[in-house]
Amino acid sequence: MLAGSLSRSGAEVVLLLRPESLARYGGHLRIESVVLGEFEVDVPASSELAGPVGVLWVTTKATQLESALPLAPTEVVGEGVVVPLLNGVDHVQLLRRRYSNVVGAAIRVESERVSPGFIRQKSPFLRVDIVGATAVQTALSSAGIECRARDDEVGVLWDKLAFLAPVALATTAFDAPLGAVRADASFAGCRDEAYSAAQAAGAEVDLDSIRALHEAAPAEMQSSMQKDVAAGRVPELEAIAGPIVRIGREQGFSTGFTQDLADRIRARLR
Repeated sequence: MLAGSLSRSGAEVVLLLRPESLARYGGHLRIESVVLGEFEVDVPASSELAGPVGVLWVTTKATQLESALPLAPTEVVGEGVVVPLLNGVDHVQLLRRRYSNVVGAAIRVESERVSPGFIRQKSPFLRVDIVGATAVQTALSSAGIECRARDDEVGVLWDKLAFLAPVALATTAFDAPLGAVRADASFAGCRDEAYSAAQAAGAEVDLDSIRALHEAAPAEMQSSMQKDVAAGRVPELEAIAGPIVRIGREQGFSTGFTQDLADRIRARLR
């Protein structure tokens, strides 16, 4: 979706795909988006970055990040701006051990790959929060994607995680859409625990704003984790629940709701 929208706006874009994905990709993207509209665009792809780029967008699942890194060799990326849009908070430091110019960023969207090259985005929201990288902000805005400049990297990452964790974990644990789980005590409990972890991490997170976003989100919304489990894919449990549980253990506060939801998901995987 990101590659298609940037390409449509006139940016020069190449997709980096693992060999098995590259074999299924026909060089053409079809996008159906509530926010961006419906369009088709040709976008080339490769199994390895062959030359320098201005921006490297890192958009893998957290579970696939390390195996995808060889697609973008450190020496080729060089001083290019690396913009990770993964779930969780731990990936930024991992990327900084490899690349020299990594910025904090997060994306809020519900989208899915229907088939190779066919992307559907059906949520009424699509926004990227980013720290610095003004040229990247301009490119996103030109592509029709709302971009919000922030100056607090920790806040950017934890804002998203505090919103995402109860949605992802509760919808997946109970295999139900958001509207069926957001009144459950475990949903609110997980949200409170995520907020406590964010505060302990030094993030300025507005709990009232997160509550309002949860209430405003479509009742039929399903999380990507829920879809991953349904399709037999490995869920991002460690990336989403892991930081909350870890900080709770380090700081001595309970994360029982988060752990219970994670345990329910693990039971579904057996």
